[in-house]
Amino acid sequence: MSDSLTITLLGAIFLVVLALPFLVKRVEHNLEAFLFLMGVLAVTASQAWDLQLVKDAARHPVMITGAVLGAGALAHLGRERLDQGLRSLLTRVPLGVLVAALVAALGLVSSVITAIIAGILLAEFLSILPLSRGSRVNVAVLGCFAIGLGAALTPVGEPLSTIAVQKLSGEPHRADFFFLARLLGIEILVGIAAATLLSALFVARRHETAGETGGSKGEEHGEAWATVGTRALKVYVFVAALTLLGAGYEIVIEKYLSQVPGYVLFWANMSSAVLDNATLTAAEIGPSLSLGQIEDALLALIIAGIMLIPGNIPNIIVAGKLHISMRDWARLGVPLGLGAMLAGFLAVVLL
Repeated sequence: MSDSLTITLLGAIFLVVLALPFLVKRVEHNLEAFLFLMGVLAVTASQAWDLQLVKDAARHPVMITGAVLGAGALAHLGRERLDQGLRSLLTRVPLGVLVAALVAALGLVSSVITAIIAGILLAEFLSILPLSRGSRVNVAVLGCFAIGLGAALTPVGEPLSTIAVQKLSGEPHRADFFFLARLLGIEILVGIAAATLLSALFVARRHETAGETGGSKGEEHGEAWATVGTRALKVYVFVAALTLLGAGYEIVIEKYLSQVPGYVLFWANMSSAVLDNATLTAAEIGPSLSLGQIEDALLALIIAGIMLIPGNIPNIIVAGKLHISMRDWARLGVPLGLGAMLAGFLAVVLL
């Protein structure tokens, strides 16, 4: 297959991945299976199939799925006590303050406890807090934005930061454990602060109180064990799909994205809203880049990951737990991501 035909097919698949979940309800409600099919088609189009890829697609989701399953089981067993504790806390702390504190705390500690665990905790707390459906979705998006930012501060937080530090550990950058914190710390802290403030405003604007709203549908009295298992299975399929999509588009990333000017790459990295940002990081980041180029590329990858559900693992976990569709996520995720991208780009240009 010629390169031009491969690129055409991959471009068509990318557009289908972006459009179909918004246009077809059946696809939106079966997003995991749809993305897995698109991953298979992308790998086939790029002729990237090999035994190692099959093993990776089967192995990569295991740890995340295990964490989701374990956390779901613990939440199922301890839900009544957690619910009572939160309701007691709400008698002393305003709901908006509690939500803002939750977003800020998870954003700041995600680089230590990992984005996966932070996402699980966010989902569990939001399933119990007395929020309206609209506020719950908005806080979920903002919380995942804070987590995605905060997790990039250390190589422990998420695969993107792990890969970046590994690739930059030699000369001339000598990246250590706190390299990304020094490089991106100010932008990340500003982003977490903005997500925290917005989450409090979204809750306050609806004048919600513990007596007005309750947990999400099906969550008030806990959930069945079957639901816990089904959610973990969906996460497994989701992560396997992202592994395949990343492998399928690796040829495009290596041949084109890694060679374009920095300001073009910044906006091209919006593709991480759908593609695995760890794959993009592995292809783009290297010791030959300047600190400015590294900062621009990583900042764009991190921000764009909030725009749609497939953009980051916490998004997938939280959306699955709270039954958030791609369309509902995008209502805030897309404008929030575009606004943050524009702010980041202007900061890059001006500074």
